[in-house]
Amino acid sequence: MEDISVITAVHHPLRRRMYDYLLLYGASQVTTLARELQSQVGSISHHLRMLERAGLVERVEDPQGDRRTSWWRLARRGLTWSAGDFADSPADALLAREAQRQSIRMQIERLQRWQRRHEDPAFAAYDASNTETTAWASPDELRDLTARLLTTLNEWQASVDLDDGQERTPIFFFAHAFPTVP
Repeated sequence: MEDISVITAVHHPLRRRMYDYLLLYGASQVTTLARELQSQVGSISHHLRMLERAGLVERVEDPQGDRRTSWWRLARRGLTWSAGDFADSPADALLAREAQRQSIRMQIERLQRWQRRHEDPAFAAYDASNTETTAWASPDELRDLTARLLTTLNEWQASVDLDDGQERTPIFFFAHAFPTVP
């Protein structure tokens, strides 16, 4: 189970973009993050410190040894949590539900951006996928499904050879599994 401080730290919109950028591009300089995310250096530095307090990012040395620059990388990859994890604390449960709502908004916004851009020739070779099913599961079986999906995603990510010369674009994968009615 994630600590609530981790969940609330990463679900701020700018901090989530920073986390995703570092996830995709690796260690980066503060000024690079500011430029790429169209934000002020001071704001980026502030939010990096917030992510650092939550244990999500860490400072690293400049690859060229310049001690005047500030470089950061992810301290850990991936987050898995449920608002139900915080049932013992009403205050934390409230924060977790808000973070969940923020996460869903971000996911839907990304999907909508893709729908607006999918005709772009730069993405002509990409077929976005939609995978869904409805099935029966106990709470333990649903947790098992989540664990298996994470294992598969981690194995797939580890198998991609980023140095093989293929041209790639960042992709976003998201899945939700929850009780439903037909």
